[in-house]
Amino acid sequence: MIQFLGRGVAGLALLLVSYIAVGGVVSALAAPHPRGQMVEIEPGRSLRLVCEGPKSDRPVVWLEAGAFGFAADWGGTQEALTAAGWRSCAYDRAGMGFSPKGPKPRDGLAIVEDFEKLVELSGEPGPFILVGHSMAGLRMREYAGRHPEKILGLVLVDAATPEAALDPRMRGFVNKFAEVSKWAARGASLGLYKPLIYTRLGDKIDLPPAAKAEKRWAFANGRHNRTAAEEVGLWAQASDQAAKQPQFDPKWPVAVVTAGPIAGREDRKAMQAAPAKASQHGLVDHVEAATHTLLIGRRFADHIVRAVAFVADAAKKG
Repeated sequence: MIQFLGRGVAGLALLLVSYIAVGGVVSALAAPHPRGQMVEIEPGRSLRLVCEGPKSDRPVVWLEAGAFGFAADWGGTQEALTAAGWRSCAYDRAGMGFSPKGPKPRDGLAIVEDFEKLVELSGEPGPFILVGHSMAGLRMREYAGRHPEKILGLVLVDAATPEAALDPRMRGFVNKFAEVSKWAARGASLGLYKPLIYTRLGDKIDLPPAAKAEKRWAFANGRHNRTAAEEVGLWAQASDQAAKQPQFDPKWPVAVVTAGPIAGREDRKAMQAAPAKASQHGLVDHVEAATHTLLIGRRFADHIVRAVAFVADAAKKG
């Protein structure tokens, strides 16, 4: 995730030293048996889908992971949503997790077009509540603009917005993140992360056991990391694509949940909160005790569950 990748080249050097220190004794990490099912979205190409929770008259919650993320990232959130009576679906983008690679480039449009097919073939009824973490904020805007009839409301979890890309500081962050992501992909491809899968680096989210095993495997997987790096490298293009879609309909309830302290980050927090402020039914929840990654794990999942309930209640009231 972002916080780990932010260590840059120095972090890669540390991983190399760690690998040498353990003498390379860790062999190729076997993939755990994936949860969920594979859904063929077009001839010869499938995506892994994980839907959990009871079917009911409540809206289905679709979860989109951020950079370097996949369905496993939402394991704690799905566990909490299920316990609260919600049905939710998370998936692996093409080339991520257990989904085979898709055609290039893996920009925002390609990702959302895959998501459109998956939603249609899933058999899950709409309209939906969309939940997006981090970079997935761009996917929320793209999909909602293309399919407004499918949207009941949205939850943006420490999410990026297309407008944020106009800020020079954000552009600088994206450029640095893209460069660090390339190093992360190289390190994973060389097998340097395998000795670290059972450290905190293997799961910085706080996931349930099955999702944790998947996350640790992906953390060290070269293909997963190479695809993730390509997605991050196309952040600017994805942001431009999303910005061409209309802003969220003010009638849609929008909940924004952010992580970390506000002091010193007022401008960034204001940009993240803007979609909720523009909604006729908006909610902003700053979770100062959380980090960007822990926010979607078991420790703080209740904040996301409450945000989903807020959106559903607000939509019902009209």
